[in-house]
Amino acid sequence: MENKTLLQIAEDFGSPVYVYNAETITNQYKRLTSAFNKVKQLRINYAVKALSNISILKLLRSLGSGLDTVSIQEVKLGLAAGFEPSQIIFTPNGVSLEEIEEASDLGVQINIDNLSILEQFGTKFPNIPVCIRINPHVMAGGNTNISVGHIDSKFGISIHQIPHILRIVDNTAMTINGIHMHTGSDILDIDVFLYASEILFETAKNFSNLEFIDFGSGFKVPYKEGDIETNIEELGEKLTKRFNEFCKDYGKQLTLAFEPGKFLVSEAGFFLAKVNVVKQTTSTVFAQIDSGFNHLIRPMLYGSQHKISNISNPNGRERFYSVVGYICETDTFANNRRINEISEDDILAFGNAGAYCFTMASNYNSRFRPAEVLWHNNKAHLIRQRETFDDILRNQVEINLN
Repeated sequence: MENKTLLQIAEDFGSPVYVYNAETITNQYKRLTSAFNKVKQLRINYAVKALSNISILKLLRSLGSGLDTVSIQEVKLGLAAGFEPSQIIFTPNGVSLEEIEEASDLGVQINIDNLSILEQFGTKFPNIPVCIRINPHVMAGGNTNISVGHIDSKFGISIHQIPHILRIVDNTAMTINGIHMHTGSDILDIDVFLYASEILFETAKNFSNLEFIDFGSGFKVPYKEGDIETNIEELGEKLTKRFNEFCKDYGKQLTLAFEPGKFLVSEAGFFLAKVNVVKQTTSTVFAQIDSGFNHLIRPMLYGSQHKISNISNPNGRERFYSVVGYICETDTFANNRRINEISEDDILAFGNAGAYCFTMASNYNSRFRPAEVLWHNNKAHLIRQRETFDDILRNQVEINLN
C-alpha cells in the first residue's frame, strides 16, 4: 500500500484508524501452504485472537482456512462468519466445563489442556472425540508473556503426566483424535520447533485413534528493516519429511495442522495516527499522537518494536523523536527513533499492526476505539465503525442515588 493510499484513508475515515491489506494476508496464507505442499493433508487454522473482525475471518475462509478459537465468543464469531463447526478447533485455557460443553454442543473440535477437565468431559461425554494439548516443556518465544510451552506455564498437560492421561482415557473409554502443542510466539530458531515436534511425535505414539497432529504456530515475522524471521520454507521442508515418516510408521495418514495468527495478519496491518503536538524538552523531542496504549498496547506490554513512518513527509530529513500517546501515564511507542521530520498534523503509520493490536484495544481514559478498514481489490472498505460516546454509555446503568 502506497503512502498516498494510506493518507487518503486517514482523510476519509479519520484518525486513528486501523488498515489491513487483504493482498498481504492472501500472500502469507499461500506462502505457508506452499511451504508444506508435500503434506497430503494440511489444515491451517487461523488464530482468531490475533485479529477477530468478521470480514477478516470471511477473507480467510475464502482462502480455505479453518479457525483456532480460545473462547466461546470466538467460536460463535467463526460460525457467524460462515465456517462449518468441523472447521473450528476450540483451545481454551482455564475455562469452566460449562463453556467447553457449550462449544461441544455447537459441534466444534474440542482441545483440552488439563487433567481435571479431561476426566470430567470424558466421564460425561465419552463418545465425543477430543484433542489433547501437551506442554512439551520447551522454552520458546520472544517474550516471557508469550512463551507458553515451558515447565512453569499454565498451558497444556505436562509430558510427564502422560500416564495420567492414559489412565483417564482407559477409565472413561474416551477417544483422543488429536495431539496439540504451542510453545510460544516469535520463534526464530526452527531447531527449537523441530525439537518440540519430536516430543509431540513421541507422545502421539501412545494414542491409536489420532486424526491430526497440531503443531501450533509462533512463527516470527519481521518488525523492522533487516529484521530476522522464521524460515518457513526450511521448516516446511524439514518438518514435512519428518511428519511423512511418522505417518508411515504410525500406519495411517494424519492431518498436519497449524494455527498461525501473527504470521498471516501482522504485516498486513497499518495503524495511522495524527501528530497532535511536537514537544521539545531539555533532552527529548516528543511527537505526541492522537492515540495511546489504549489502541496499541504491544510496545508497553511486550516491548515490541513497530516501524513508524511519517507518511506525510517521507522524504524529509531524519531526526530523533520519542513517539508517545495521550494516555495519562507513561505511554511510549518509541524512544529516540529516527523518523523523517515531523510536524503537527502529520500522519504517522505504524507497521505490523495487524495482529494483537485492535483486539487488545480498550476504552481506557474513556477513549473511543478506532475504526477498521480493509483494503481489498484496490478499494477501502469500512469493516468497523469508530466508536461514539453512545458506545461508552451503552452498557452502563445509572441508578437513583437520592
